[in-house]
Amino acid sequence: MSDTLQKPVADRSAQDPRRWYALPVVLAGTFMTILDFFIVNVAIPSAQSDLHADGAEVQLIVAGYGLAYATGLITGGRLGDLYGRRKLFAIGLAAFTVFSVACGIAPTAVLLVVFRMLQGAAASLLFPQVLSILNVAYAGEDRAKAFMGLGMTIGLASVSGQVIGGLLIGANIAGLGWRTCFLINLPVGLIALALLRPLVRESRSDSARRLDLAGVGLISPALLLLLFPLVLGRQAGWPAWSWICFAAGLALCAGFAKHQLWLSRKGGTPLVPPVLFHERTFVTGLVTVLSVYAGMASFFLIFALYLQDGLGYSALVSGLIFMPCGVSFFLVSFWSPKLTKRIGRRILTSGAVVLGLTEIGLALFTDAAGLHPAVFPLCALMFAAGAGMGAMGAPLLSQVLLGVQPAHAGAASGVLSTTQQLAGALGVAFIGILFYDVLGSHADYPRAFALSLVYTIALAALTALVTAPNRWWNPAARSS
Repeated sequence: MSDTLQKPVADRSAQDPRRWYALPVVLAGTFMTILDFFIVNVAIPSAQSDLHADGAEVQLIVAGYGLAYATGLITGGRLGDLYGRRKLFAIGLAAFTVFSVACGIAPTAVLLVVFRMLQGAAASLLFPQVLSILNVAYAGEDRAKAFMGLGMTIGLASVSGQVIGGLLIGANIAGLGWRTCFLINLPVGLIALALLRPLVRESRSDSARRLDLAGVGLISPALLLLLFPLVLGRQAGWPAWSWICFAAGLALCAGFAKHQLWLSRKGGTPLVPPVLFHERTFVTGLVTVLSVYAGMASFFLIFALYLQDGLGYSALVSGLIFMPCGVSFFLVSFWSPKLTKRIGRRILTSGAVVLGLTEIGLALFTDAAGLHPAVFPLCALMFAAGAGMGAMGAPLLSQVLLGVQPAHAGAASGVLSTTQQLAGALGVAFIGILFYDVLGSHADYPRAFALSLVYTIALAALTALVTAPNRWWNPAARSS
């Protein structure tokens, strides 16, 4: 396949006939980066014991990845616009694979923390390129199918982390135990890297001229200051430093916004072009992403705590209870292009309603069943929850980027990816406060889980409201 720069496609006939061979390669990188968010939760108990890690180190093993990941996404997206999306994807994938191996052989907890943060930084170079590549390489129905594949990949990586981690640790391959949760990335990464150049075409923005270094210098510490207390503040009891971080982060965000407007008026290349926010579909889409991913992150966290800490199930058994969610997510995601074609953006509203009703049923059931719930109803409710998530997750990313100009694909992808990560951090922070406050000293896990679901139900209701058709804030929904 030629290395000439790929232009945005206008119709199916103009698209590369081998584009579908490229899709699994790109999605393999996506699966790795998302899986490593969730699989580490299964590996932590064994790693803590093996490396003699203290509480702070355990928190940073989990949180360091997400902090580095979210902080670099906007910059990573713009670098792809400037220097080539395939090139930045390759750099990110190679670095991610190397640091995954480093995590797998880390001899101390401190080094594991360092390698996890470097792994997250590599992921921030990789992931925005996926959205950009799909946004410029596919058109029409093919575009919907490609983004359906991306949504399925993200969802399946999210819900299968516990299953895959439990199986790997249980297998104890070559006596490596928890280390295989990281080392499994090596063969996947090497295969994807080998296939990347011959199958994936290069593309970049025609209008981006140079990297906005001042913008990078403002937004990177701003995101770090906002995310750090969200991730670690609750466990520390929300000390004064957490509020100082929030205030400083918001001040830097305001300075970043002013700088982007100023640079745009001068005819420069801002890190985040303000024109992106002139498109109401993009803005309402970001609000939808915020509510959907905050809800999903919150739900997965409290359900895992309920199953493992409350009911005493092993990681593998808990993963198997998660499995119906993954099955229905896959099935609904697979059919989502046809459903989207038939009912338009109403598929997002329908998914939010299904998820909200399922969470209401789950709250009522677990509160009534206490510490002895029947497994079959839990699995049935998880199947329904996965269907709701699949109806939202698969079409959502495509719909948000639908009106974005190809020249701004990288910047838009970076903003979208950052919003996803902020949503997850916000969701986990708020649900953690609520869950542990209700749990208290009585350790009533069923009640804590049931009452915490009120928060996720509210987020599902917000999603349904924002995506509902015939609303003044959603002109795209009116036209669908």
